[in-house]
Amino acid sequence: MQSSLLVTQTTHTTSPDRLTWDARLWGALLVVCGVIFLDGLDVSMVGMSLPAIGADLGVPLSSLQWVVTGYVLGYGGLLLLGGRTADLLGRRRVFLIALAVFAVVSMLSSLATNPELLIAARFVKGVAAAFTAPAALSIITTTFHEGPDRNRALSIFTTCAASGFSMGLILGGALTEVGWRWTFLMPGPVALIVFLFALKLIPNSPRDDSAGGYDVPGAVTVTAGMLSLVYAVVGAEHAGWVSLQTIGLFVLAVAMLTTFVLVERKSKHPLVRLGILRQAPLRRANLAILTVFGAYVAFQLIGTLYLQNLLGWSSFETALGFLPAGLLVATLSPQMGKLADRIGTERMIVAGMALFVAGYALSLRIGPESAYFATVFPTIMLIGLGFAIAFPALNIQATSGVADHEQGLASGLFNTSNQVGGAIMLAVVTAVISSQSAGVTTAAGMLTAYKPALAVVTGIAAVGLLIGLTGLRGLRARRALEAQEAAELEAVQRELSREEVTPAA
Repeated sequence: MQSSLLVTQTTHTTSPDRLTWDARLWGALLVVCGVIFLDGLDVSMVGMSLPAIGADLGVPLSSLQWVVTGYVLGYGGLLLLGGRTADLLGRRRVFLIALAVFAVVSMLSSLATNPELLIAARFVKGVAAAFTAPAALSIITTTFHEGPDRNRALSIFTTCAASGFSMGLILGGALTEVGWRWTFLMPGPVALIVFLFALKLIPNSPRDDSAGGYDVPGAVTVTAGMLSLVYAVVGAEHAGWVSLQTIGLFVLAVAMLTTFVLVERKSKHPLVRLGILRQAPLRRANLAILTVFGAYVAFQLIGTLYLQNLLGWSSFETALGFLPAGLLVATLSPQMGKLADRIGTERMIVAGMALFVAGYALSLRIGPESAYFATVFPTIMLIGLGFAIAFPALNIQATSGVADHEQGLASGLFNTSNQVGGAIMLAVVTAVISSQSAGVTTAAGMLTAYKPALAVVTGIAAVGLLIGLTGLRGLRARRALEAQEAAELEAVQRELSREEVTPAA
């Protein structure tokens, strides 16, 4: 129902399938990409400052991870509602309101004096991002036609994410040297700048009154289910995996998520139209990104602790250590749209997943006095290559073949899988590290905690590779079917030609 207003107001099409990339279209695209830039900036800056926050506020690792998880849960828990709201109220309106909230809360969070306030602020900030991200991605996917134009736009979207992450590493490392609060303040002014450009460059999109209403029960049950699941994993370290608390939380999570499915099946205006999950490429993209982001968030925590606590690196040196991956993504991602046109997203996803597995497996070689370039650097480079190839392909695959009026839903699903994967895998890996490092003070003892966690990360990446391989198998089956149909059509055409020629003879 909602048309692509960016196209009608800012461009002229050269054909039904291709757009003219004029200055205004470029400006609008870059403004929208500012949201994913902010997300990358924020995540990497906070990641660099975690050890400093823990030392300043006296927060143990099991609680410190909630600074990251609080944001991820607010983000992942309400992304589906955010996508639905963008479809109903208009993408521009939702984009601007949520971006303003993000900016204000960013600046207020820098004033937090205890971990509880800090985690609460991060959760609210994640909620704001849950509305900006699907609105931004659905603006792109409804503006650019499926095919080369959309692939190019999504490659730029990925490049902005990588650029934000890379800049966040440098700024986070440098600002943490001054004071970790600056890493929480910095995204605020950046968000305000994006907001001002968005006011001018993103045209208004009307609310879709015919699309129905909101699914509040669905939003409540899915958010409660994910919160219960992550809290169960995080709390299991202290309460025990077979304790009443842990088992009760797992049961509650299953009950809430089951209720969510039942609500969606009966709702007149479901948060998630379950039929959309019948699309195999979309389903695989969501499962794959869950492992990609989950493995990386967990690896970044382990890597930061290893470089700072064992090798004695400063936060700025740690940022430089992670930087090559972000630079690789920022450099290579703009070319990935053309590669997707040429070889298809399925092959790109498998290649990227294989690079992740190889990179994380190499990280198992770390030692108490390892040389960075001999052990950590190869992992960083392989992860960067994996992201540069797989992430644009997953974005393309997650939104291909989806009608315009459900692009917000498709975008929300993809980003939800992304963030939920990060929350759950981070909780699991944190629990592994905490359980192995209790009472440990030596470097060798800390390695006994980090290496099992790295093995878990490698296993998560391997699951992602298996998911990618199922897509490659499906591609071969689909192409074989297409070839068979083409051969049958050719045979029918030959038969018809004979029938036309015979009477004339």
